[in-house]
Formats: sequence, structure tokens, C-alpha cells
Amino acid sequence: MNAYIFPGQGAQFSGMGLDLYENSPLAQDLFEQANDILGFNITDTMFEGSADDLKETKVTQPAIFLHSVILAKTLGESFKPDMVAGHSLGEFSALVANGTLNFEDGLKLVSQRAIAMQKACELQPSTMAAVLGLDDDIVEKICATTEGIVVAANYNCPGQLVISGEVEAINKACETLKEEGARRALVLPVGGAFHSPLMEPAREELAAAIENTNFSKPNCPIYQNVTANAVIDESAIKANLISQLTAPVRWTQSVQQMITDGATLFTEVGPGKVLQGLVKKINRDAETASATLDSNS
Repeated sequence: MNAYIFPGQGAQFSGMGLDLYENSPLAQDLFEQANDILGFNITDTMFEGSADDLKETKVTQPAIFLHSVILAKTLGESFKPDMVAGHSLGEFSALVANGTLNFEDGLKLVSQRAIAMQKACELQPSTMAAVLGLDDDIVEKICATTEGIVVAANYNCPGQLVISGEVEAINKACETLKEEGARRALVLPVGGAFHSPLMEPAREELAAAIENTNFSKPNCPIYQNVTANAVIDESAIKANLISQLTAPVRWTQSVQQMITDGATLFTEVGPGKVLQGLVKKINRDAETASATLDSNS
């Protein structure tokens, strides 16, 4: 069974999407539509901007979404997912890919999500840290016993967990994690505490937008970050998507469940190969691939 997976924030690179634009009339049309929907030429930044330009919140999330979704749409007849999943932001790409959201609504929600998250980041100093080489339960226990807000945010693969919270609490937790034997506990260069209670203002803002957006019956199940289980009910998909901003990304559990449910090939659609690496660390026997442009699109 074919599982298609979609990357999240951090996968961006300078020049992203330019090959699609230059080699596919369909991609060119969709990029031009995106410029109109967003009200600015995101293609200028994607194709010619520096790494710093691409870090701007209103650009980063829509850029990764566009690269992933437009690539999926250019795959033509070869794009036949039996299941889909996306890492954090990538969940929106996955929902367009499986027909739950249309292109315009997906892009609008991603743009609103990025702006809402930026506003939430500005309300309180917060950050995230990558923890390597410890079991999840030890990391969870240290988060629970550290003063202040600090929670497990991204279960990326066994032995790799990202924590999220207040700056001081993250620093304290990192010290304790190293004492407990973590190979690394490294604060990340991010703008805020994604997938933590500190994203509550963004969650409330995005909830209103999601509730007012039409979700269609998906063509195949999506394995959502919040539950790590297959979901096909539109109202459940909406609820999980709203919860996602303040809840952890259960990527390890999602991939394990997809394999249990019959996934044999994981194809990453979008910039980079980060998710393929994580899938291999979760199950080294899993087959992975990168989606490539169908030259006939």
C-alpha cells in the first residue's frame, strides 16, 4: 500500500518550487493562483529569496505547503495514495492531497495559521529543544516535573523527541535531560513554543477559520498528528486539526500505525528528505522514496 507523507516547517530552501514552475504549465498556473490568493508574490521569495527571507513566518508555511501540494498535483495518474500523513504543517498538504480540502481553502488556512502562530509567539518568550538519546517516558517525566510550561511536542522517531515551552523552563529541562543521559538537548532556532499550551491563542483563532471552511469526504484515510490513527470523518478531521496546534505531533506512532495498517512504501512529497529519514529510523525495513515531477503535467 502506498503512503504519501508531507513535510513541515524547516524543509524550506532557496529556489524551492522553481523547477516545478519552469517545467509544468499546471504548476505555473497554481503558483500564479497562489500569488493572487495571498495578495503578494510568494513565488519571488520561493524562487529567488535568501534563507532568511524564507524564514519569515508569512512565507515559510505557505511556501512548504505550495511546494508539496503543487508537486502532488503534477504527479498525474501516478498519484494514487492509499493513505496520507503530514508532519505538523504537512497535515494541511496531506488534506489537499486526499481531497478533503481544495487548493484555495488549504492555502488560506495555512496562511492564517502562520500569522496566528506568529502572534502567539510574540505574546510570550518561548522556544523548543531537540532531545536525542533518551526514551520518551523519561523525557515526559522530566517535562512534568520541571517548573513552568514545558511539554513533549514532536515524537519524531525513537530517541528523538522535541520539547516545547517557556524559555526558562526549556533551559532547566535541558540541563536535567543531560544529567539523565541525553546525548543532546539542544535549543532550536525557532520563533516560539509550537505544539504546546502557549499556542492556545493561535488555536482559538484557527478554530474559527477551520469551522467556517468546507471539508469534503477524503479519498483515503489521513493519519493525523493528534491521534496517530486513520481518520476519514470530516468533523473528526476538523477537530484534530484544531487540536494540533497545542497537542504533540505523534509522528513515530503515526508511521508505526500506517505500517500496521499495511503501508509498504512511504513517498515524501515536498521539499527535502527529512521524513524519509525519520521513517527509516522508526522502521528500517520500510521502503521510502521522493516524489518527482511528471514531465507530462
